[in-house]
Amino acid sequence: MGCNTSKLPDNTTSKWTSKPEDTNDGYVEDVVCKVQDLAENEMRAFDLDEQKVLVIKQKGVISAIGAKCTHYGAPLVNGALGDGRLRCQWHGACFNIQTGDIEDFPGLDSLPCYKVTVEDDNVKVRAKRSELHAQKRVKSMAKKNVVAKEKYVIIGGGPSGATAAETLRQQGFEGDITMICKEKYLPYDRVKVSKQMDFEIDKGQLRNDAFYKDNDIEVLKGVTATAVETENNLVKLDNGAEVKYDKLYLATGCNPRKPNVPGNDLKNVCVLRGYDDAKYAYSQLKPDIDVVVLGSSFIGMEAANFCVSKVKSVTVIGRGNAPFRATWGERIGEAIKKVFEEKQIKYIPNNGIKKINANSAGAVSSVELSDGQILKCDILLCGIGSTYCTEFLKGSGINMRPDGSVEVNEFMQTNIPNVYCGGDIAYAPVWSHNNTKACIGHYPLAQYHGHVSGLNMAGKSFPLKAVPYFWTMLFGKSIRYAGYGSYDDIIYAGDVEALKFMAFFLKGDEVVSASSCGMDPLVSMFAERLAQGKKLYRNDLKDDPLAWSKLS
Repeated sequence: MGCNTSKLPDNTTSKWTSKPEDTNDGYVEDVVCKVQDLAENEMRAFDLDEQKVLVIKQKGVISAIGAKCTHYGAPLVNGALGDGRLRCQWHGACFNIQTGDIEDFPGLDSLPCYKVTVEDDNVKVRAKRSELHAQKRVKSMAKKNVVAKEKYVIIGGGPSGATAAETLRQQGFEGDITMICKEKYLPYDRVKVSKQMDFEIDKGQLRNDAFYKDNDIEVLKGVTATAVETENNLVKLDNGAEVKYDKLYLATGCNPRKPNVPGNDLKNVCVLRGYDDAKYAYSQLKPDIDVVVLGSSFIGMEAANFCVSKVKSVTVIGRGNAPFRATWGERIGEAIKKVFEEKQIKYIPNNGIKKINANSAGAVSSVELSDGQILKCDILLCGIGSTYCTEFLKGSGINMRPDGSVEVNEFMQTNIPNVYCGGDIAYAPVWSHNNTKACIGHYPLAQYHGHVSGLNMAGKSFPLKAVPYFWTMLFGKSIRYAGYGSYDDIIYAGDVEALKFMAFFLKGDEVVSASSCGMDPLVSMFAERLAQGKKLYRNDLKDDPLAWSKLS
């Protein structure tokens, strides 16, 4: 679906309507601004029927789309305008400014797009009232055709698998689609597991049962794939069933690890991978308990952030001097650690767990650290990494790397042409880093993998152009990160210690990634720059590290 945009006439005069014009087919139309209200490459939000529409002028064309990101409702007027598309400043979702279609993730829905006409000097917008008020649009999807014989199978009920299924229908695939979901739930917003343990699954699910039924997508919940026979195009399930396929998409994600120490099987030694993990951990949080978090990863620090107001104490055990040191460097890590300590979270650096001790009920009672310290512990939350859920692929003929990840090409294909793979387990090209291959466990990237895989399974020959984007929220501080690659230098702008900064991570003279806190939409602007095939270099940051953002 495309927007009706309007090129500007040479001569215009003002003519305003007094109120929105209602039509009898569910549309509303009104003048929202004058032509001169918009400069070239500018976007502004205007009122229409007590809602906001985002009006954009680029390359002499005026277009109008929904004003709120379909993921979490960010006001897109504050986003990063790229060449032909707009990137959300909060979490990096991208939308085509001519069609409103979502092109990068997170989220599933597209923006509504509206008809634009220029009469004299006035910009008039015509909108479907239901889409205007919903601020989102589900792309049209094909229905299953009984004549179509092809069957596509998706193993994995996370965001990647869900996006692949929808993309197939959006691209007109009329055959069978079956999703095999290990959990007993429909695909849901998995980032909530560590950030918001008390979320309700019904509200966290990306779609409801009716959606999948209406779009002829079969969802098998609470079922695990145990083997794949690529020579027979067959998937075996743990309930004894077998599912045939013509094309297969693998997006099984990871299994979180527990420490390999005595007592790791005790009750209340918890991981945070799925909804059930979060639900159980939340049920154990009480004002008189002591929580220990092993690992200063994003999951570990987000869990500590969530727990501290609900329990007696929270202690984080980190391998390094400060959290996030490997990702963002020690200076940023120390600034974040200071915030945690101000919130009464104790951080024990350069340490680990040697032993987990039990109480009489078989639950954890304390942990012994590598240096001999013993900490009282009623619940141990582990955030120390994960392993790839690919054991079931052994013997399948699908090539796996020694760590269990699956290598794919730019079209998300494995060495077996009709088998595709995405999400955390995919060793896939990273467009923003010269197509170097890597496994990157980011939620929006998993969705993008699913989208690209769906396009290619539908025969579109669409190459992956990945720009990794990540975010976290810690005590009200939103930290964004985009790009990928090892670095040997960091250049800062702003005040790192006050957590109002932008950091540029360089390998040699090239900026491979960037992070910011309190300086939106700079990371989204950087990500969009990478998406357009442009780079930042040391010389670009020399006099004013933010000068490039004023020219974009």
